[in-house]
Amino acid sequence: MDKDELTAWALANGWQMLGGHPSLTKPSAPKEAIVRLVLKATVANLEVKKPAGKWEKVGGESYAKITPDEEEGLPRGLGFEKVPSITKLMQDNRDRMVFAKFGG
Repeated sequence: MDKDELTAWALANGWQMLGGHPSLTKPSAPKEAIVRLVLKATVANLEVKKPAGKWEKVGGESYAKITPDEEEGLPRGLGFEKVPSITKLMQDNRDRMVFAKFGG
C-alpha cells in the first residue's frame, strides 16, 4: 500500500484528517486525536498519544511491506495489534461521522 492508498483506507474507515495526519479521536473529545498515522515519503508510522500528551510510535513500516488484510480490514505491518480496541475506536469514529452527517 502506498501513502494515497493508506489515506483513502483510513478516511473510509472512520479516520479524519487532523493536523495533516489521518487520526482517530476519543469519543468524549472528538476534536482531539489519540491515534494517528504519520505518512512520510517512504514509511508509515502508527502513533498513539500518551496521557502526558506526547506521541509515541507503536509501529511503522515501509510502504512496500504494508499489505491490506481483507479479513480484519486493518493494513498489516503497522502495529495495529499493539493498540487495544483499535477496531472499536474506529467504529466509534465512523458512527460519530455518520451521526454528524445525517444529523441523527
